[in-house]
Amino acid sequence: MTASRTSDRRVQPPVRDPDDDTLRLECGVFGVFDVRDAAAVVALGLHALQHRGQEACGIAAFDGQTFTTERHLGHVGEAFTGADLVDRLPGQYAIGHTRYATAGGSGIRNVQPMFADLEAGGVALAHNGNLTNFLALRDQLVSEGAIFQSTSDSEVILHLIARSRKARVVDRFIDAISQIEGGYALVALTNKKLIGVRDPLGIRPLVLGDLAGKPVLASETCALDMIGATFVRDIEHGEIVVISETGVESHKPFQTGKARPCVFEYVYFARPDSVVDGRSVYDVRKRMGMRLSEETPCEADVVVPVPDSGVPAALGYARASGIPYELGIIRSHFVGRTFIQPTQGVRELGVRMKHSPNRAALEGKRVVLIDDSIVRGTTSRKIVRMVREAGATEVHLRSASPPIMWPDFYGIDMPDREKLLAARKSLAEMTAFLEVDSLGFLSVEGLYWALEAGPRDPACPQFTDHYFTGDYPTRLLDREIAEGGHDNGRQLSFLVGA
Repeated sequence: MTASRTSDRRVQPPVRDPDDDTLRLECGVFGVFDVRDAAAVVALGLHALQHRGQEACGIAAFDGQTFTTERHLGHVGEAFTGADLVDRLPGQYAIGHTRYATAGGSGIRNVQPMFADLEAGGVALAHNGNLTNFLALRDQLVSEGAIFQSTSDSEVILHLIARSRKARVVDRFIDAISQIEGGYALVALTNKKLIGVRDPLGIRPLVLGDLAGKPVLASETCALDMIGATFVRDIEHGEIVVISETGVESHKPFQTGKARPCVFEYVYFARPDSVVDGRSVYDVRKRMGMRLSEETPCEADVVVPVPDSGVPAALGYARASGIPYELGIIRSHFVGRTFIQPTQGVRELGVRMKHSPNRAALEGKRVVLIDDSIVRGTTSRKIVRMVREAGATEVHLRSASPPIMWPDFYGIDMPDREKLLAARKSLAEMTAFLEVDSLGFLSVEGLYWALEAGPRDPACPQFTDHYFTGDYPTRLLDREIAEGGHDNGRQLSFLVGA
C-alpha cells in the first residue's frame, strides 16, 4: 500500500449573494507527469483555471513513495503560495483541481482531488462535470456495504475503480467509466500513471499539452499557456489517455457517436484566450456579437459591454453595426469573495462593487448593452438601472446567447426552470421586467453560425445545447427516478417544470 499524507484547511466557506444569478461551472482539472516541482507547476495551471471554480482547490502530488494531498476552501492564490509549497507537496507527479460546488455542495470533505489507497496502490482523482446517475450508483454501492466520506459524485468513481476485479489499472478505469453517465472530464494519478478521461460525447473539455517533452493534461489551453507548455491535441470524446514512463497511450473502449461538446464553453465559461475543440473562444464570441447586430439591429450612440464576458461580443456588435464601442461599465477585480450584503437595500447597491458606471461614456447616450447571457435577470436589471442613473437616455439590452429555457445537469450551476427568466416570460414581459427600451437575443441558428458549424440539425446536433432547445444529449437517470421513473432522456420537459 502506498503511503499518503493529507492536509485539509478548514475555513469558513464563501458567502454568496442570494440575488447573484451568475452562472458557475463546477471545476477545472490539471495534471503533469515527471516534471520537476510538479506541485508548483500545477498551482500555476490552476491559477489559469480559477474562473472554472472559485470555492475550493486542491493538489495531490507523488514523489515515487508517498502521495501528499492538500485541499483548501478558497482561491488558488490564497492556498498554494510560499517558498515551502514544493516541500509541502513533494514529487514530480501531480494533479490539481479548482471547484465550484454543484453536486454534493460546499465543504472541505467534497474538495478534490480525492485520494484512496486501493489494492493496487494509491489513486488521486480530480473530476470536472456531473454524473447524471450519481445517486443511483451511490445508493447501490451503499447497499452493498460501501462507506462514503463525502457527498460528491467524484467519490463514486473511486469506489467503482476499487471494486473492479480487473488486473490492470487502465482496465479498472474502463470498468468504472463504463458504469457512469453524464458530462465529465477527469484526471487521475496512480503510483505509475497519469490518466485522463473525457466523456463519450465530449461535453466537458480536456486537452493534452507538452512541457519540454513532458505530458500535461488540462481543462483549457489557457492553462498550458500559463506554464509555457504547447498544445498537442484535444482528448477525444470517449477517450482514455494513459501517461507513463513509456509515453502516452490512447484507449477508446466505448462505442461513441458524434461528439457534442458543451456550447456554453464558447458562450461564457472558457477563457477568451482558450481554444476549445479547435475554435478560438475569442473569435467565436466576436462572431456572436456580429450576428447579434444583424439579427437585433438598434439605433444607438454607443455599444457597451457588461464586463468581462460581454466584451468580445460587444466588439463584434460594434464592428458590424458601425456604432462606437465604449467602456461604459468598469469592472473591479478586487471584490472579496466573502463580502456579506446583510440587507436587501445594501444588496441593491452591491452590483456597484463589481460594476461601476463610466458616466463620461454613458451620459446623454442611447446605449446598446451587450451581455453574454441572461439567466434570472436580477443582475441584469440592476446593471440597467445603474446605466440609466449614470445618464443614459435609452438602454437597449442584447444577449449574445439565445434565451436560456432549460436547466443543466452536466456541471453548470443553473436555476430550476421556473426561475429562468426566458422560460416563464414572453419577450415583452422580459423587456418590462428588465426595464429596458428594447431586448434582443441571438438565435440558436445565429449561435451555430458563429461557431462556423453550419445549420443546426435537430436529428444530430453538433453541440450540447439543451439550455436553449430542451434537447438533452443523455438520459438523466437520477432525475427520472426522482420524478417517478420516466425513461425519456432527451426532451425532459416533465423533469424541469414545463
